[in-house]
Amino acid sequence: MIKITTEFITLGQFLKMTDWIDSGGQAKIAVKTLKIFVNNEKEDRRGRKLYPGDEIKVEGKAYRIDK
Repeated sequence: MIKITTEFITLGQFLKMTDWIDSGGQAKIAVKTLKIFVNNEKEDRRGRKLYPGDEIKVEGKAYRIDK
């Protein structure tokens, strides 16, 4: 579970928070190469907004956004 204090975070921010990438600049490549699903739909936009309740899977590892 990933806790946020804002209304939403972007997929790029999420990847950095969960240590899939080291910097925001790597997000562009990561979303194209990693198998990422948001609410069971394939996602490749680093700017995708993630809200509390969203479920994210990265390379089979599951996460949930919580407030």
